[in-house]
Amino acid sequence: MSASSVSRRRILSLWLPRLPIDRIQRFLGSAGLGKTTHPSIVVIKDNNALAIHALDEAAERLGLYIGQPLANARAMCPDLKVFDADTVADAKTLSDIADWCDRFTPLVALDPPHGLFLDITGCAHLFGGEAALLTMLVRALARQGFAVGAAIAGTSVCARTLTRQA
Repeated sequence: MSASSVSRRRILSLWLPRLPIDRIQRFLGSAGLGKTTHPSIVVIKDNNALAIHALDEAAERLGLYIGQPLANARAMCPDLKVFDADTVADAKTLSDIADWCDRFTPLVALDPPHGLFLDITGCAHLFGGEAALLTMLVRALARQGFAVGAAIAGTSVCARTLTRQA
């Protein structure tokens, strides 16, 4: 078997780092309640304390971070808008996004809690190449209200690492 006949895998990793807060903001917008103007976070119970599970860009600019106790976050920002985590709704949203991604490749896999893998081997050319496909996906998800990072590599581990460290 020659080297040219070996199929080289290409994996596109999508990462939605703000999925929980993006899901809530999308819901508020669709319910006619409008997006909140205050910094917003999602909290989850961790060792008998509430800790930040997800945060929006405004909260991050204030120096808040994932894993930070809610009490510390409130001390830094008293007008913080706080939502409770709903991991079931987050998983459903991620699954819905995976279903939507079927239009680009039939091989989509979940990378919980906030990621997806798309095996784009042999189908990227249908969308103008790998770079065009990646840009198309990121822009489409951004228009839908999601913060998203993406990378393409030969293995899922490499693509995932690039996505989260870029």
